[in-house]
Amino acid sequence: MTYDLVFKNGTIVDVKKKTCFQADLAVSDGKIAAVGDFTGEKEIDCTAKVLCPGFIDAHVHIESSMAAPCEFANAILPHGTTTVIADPHEMVNVSGNEAVRYLLGATENLPVSVYVMLPSSIPSTPFETNGADFTSKDMETWIGHPRVLGLGEVMCYPDVLAGSKEIMDKIALCKDKVIDGHAPGLTGEDLRRYIEAGVMTDHECTSFAEAEEKWKAGMKILIREGSAARNVEAIVTGLVEKGLSTEEFLFCTDDKHLDTIEQEGHISFNVKKSIRLGLKPEEAIAMATWNTAQTYGLQNIGCLEKGYDADIVALDSLEDFNVLQVYKKGVSSQEMLSEGKEADTDYGAMLHTVNVKPFQKNQLLLRTQGKVPVIGLVPGQIITKYLMEQVPSENGLFQPDSVYSKLCVFERHRGTGNITAAPLKGYGITGGAIATSVAHDSHNIIAAGDSDEDIIKAVEIIQDMQGGYALVRNGEEAGRLPLPIAGLMSTWPAKRIQERIDAMVQTARMMNISEDCDPFITLSFMALPVIPELRLTDKGLVDVSNYQIIKDKGE
Repeated sequence: MTYDLVFKNGTIVDVKKKTCFQADLAVSDGKIAAVGDFTGEKEIDCTAKVLCPGFIDAHVHIESSMAAPCEFANAILPHGTTTVIADPHEMVNVSGNEAVRYLLGATENLPVSVYVMLPSSIPSTPFETNGADFTSKDMETWIGHPRVLGLGEVMCYPDVLAGSKEIMDKIALCKDKVIDGHAPGLTGEDLRRYIEAGVMTDHECTSFAEAEEKWKAGMKILIREGSAARNVEAIVTGLVEKGLSTEEFLFCTDDKHLDTIEQEGHISFNVKKSIRLGLKPEEAIAMATWNTAQTYGLQNIGCLEKGYDADIVALDSLEDFNVLQVYKKGVSSQEMLSEGKEADTDYGAMLHTVNVKPFQKNQLLLRTQGKVPVIGLVPGQIITKYLMEQVPSENGLFQPDSVYSKLCVFERHRGTGNITAAPLKGYGITGGAIATSVAHDSHNIIAAGDSDEDIIKAVEIIQDMQGGYALVRNGEEAGRLPLPIAGLMSTWPAKRIQERIDAMVQTARMMNISEDCDPFITLSFMALPVIPELRLTDKGLVDVSNYQIIKDKGE
């Protein structure tokens, strides 16, 4: 029998048996029709190449790329990612139901399959002001959509442990689907109760010990490697040393920017790094494909067998693991990208989302007396340290220097006028300020600098662009990147976005921000009140470990 398309003489990765074998793959109507020895109307010679299923990102926030969905798809497909499971809680925090409508419409006909987890925690805590509500009632509108797989990361674990009605209603609504978790550092009895409530996965493990405890308690572990949070080495090293089964371990990126994707790859990087750490290649590939498909009920992908979608990645070898070619339903990535377009460019309520109440310079003043709470950066991680330190001051007011920067948050959704400030240690910025409307997860405007005047100017640039990145150096604008879609995403092509970011990062380096700190990504996580230990939101300093806003701010 002659088939439409045959991949000839390839080494096929069997992700179920974790082995490889030589065979042809016959493709018809975008599906794998047979595995064996065949002829085709079109034949692709795969001699000396390894063929594996297309990679699946188990948990990603597309908005974190700062590219619209079509451009994000164009960026990741050449690296072998053919499917993503997206949690749009960034844009939903800004625009609510309209954001879900936008994402499902904009991803309808992309060259990458996009599935959606409905955000569970909007906002992530009561300690911040966001732009919209997204209740269990709102979720009922979308829960039956064929590309909605379940409930997005349940971030407010104290509410779960307390049996809060709203989060328990959301969990109940998704009881027949997948319920993703988010529980950094949760352990012991609290972890048991969190899982007992229905939470199935976690992607916040930063050590093997944490991952092992959660895995033994019954969780599927999503091993994350993004731009800021890098957990593959710690967890995979432990897996290899202990020889544990990898059946319930998956890969995700969570938040990965365009420059990191271009330099490293996407899920392909998680796999390649794991292989170099000693994990069997077939196991690493299964973690990026079959394990994820099975966890999320994606019955048509994740395996190169008859009846599955012909999502195929051609590699040079299992050892070097370089992606040579990618096929989505049997169509090459080059063809897919030339045809790919965003299905819906009616941004609607996703635009004009920056609404900062007029403010005075004196609202940025930060009084200090004795030791005060300081947010301490941790290199290579998105966790922070809750420090109590004496900071430089003059006449009782904080004076930033090269060690302690001034961090400020400006509420930008509801015009409340909320403005807060705190010392930030380890960011290092001098001679200017950086501001962005990307500030997880409520996405108010966050800024850092050593001059109130420069901070204010950077915030004004953000307002003018209706969202984006802004750099001010010695009182003058030094760079801007407009992000008008919810204040999170650009309407520009990915290449142009990346060129602008590269230029702005280089400018930031001249302002004393070190090479081991991404000036924008690091800043964007400083307002996230669900990652320990200390964060700044528009409502104040949040002690994450004790789930409270700090009232006494000095010793």
